[in-house]
Amino acid sequence: MAQRPKNPEPRPQPRLYLVTPPLADVADFIPSLKTALAAGDIAAVLLRLAETDERTLINHIKALAPTVQAAGAALLIDGHANLVARSGADGAHASGVDAVTDALEALKPDWVVGGGDLASRHDAMTAAEAGCDYVMFGEIDADSRRAPFDAIRERVSWWAEVFEAPCVAFAASLDEVAPLVEAGADFIAVGHDAGDWIWREPARAIAALAPHLKLPEGAL
Repeated sequence: MAQRPKNPEPRPQPRLYLVTPPLADVADFIPSLKTALAAGDIAAVLLRLAETDERTLINHIKALAPTVQAAGAALLIDGHANLVARSGADGAHASGVDAVTDALEALKPDWVVGGGDLASRHDAMTAAEAGCDYVMFGEIDADSRRAPFDAIRERVSWWAEVFEAPCVAFAASLDEVAPLVEAGADFIAVGHDAGDWIWREPARAIAALAPHLKLPEGAL
């Protein structure tokens, strides 16, 4: 894993990484998704799907992929790395070091693999050394727990200072965005885990993020 040079160039302004709610009906979600994608410079959308049979999952992914990709964003699936090749997604987000390793074996070099639920610095370094495309800090886990924000900010700052691999920082509220940007995050993730604040009024929410993020002129 490459470390940051001693005198690195400043990191560019971070881009947005959107996280969907666990979707059971993707058709109802498409209007909100289109609004969000049109409102700003979205790098990626992490698609979370409610549990159902494999064929339905694939159909859900196929229904959303063209909308996301037409906007220039990558569509990543939360888990389900085995469905990426058959669904038209751009990659998968894996939770935990073991899942990251399995996803890398299944998807590299053709698709994106991101790593989250990395409880320690060692886990994050292990995931990056294995070849994942980014590490994520600050998300809420399956038991609805989250590290204290000061610890998340410190982890992002440490990563940005030491490593070249991109870091996604999850912002649980608008107030957390500026500190995470200042800490050096490459991407700011917003979405379902924080009570859907980004999805209730996507255009207004992304407009509020605009002062902190890279957004194209005239996007808002």
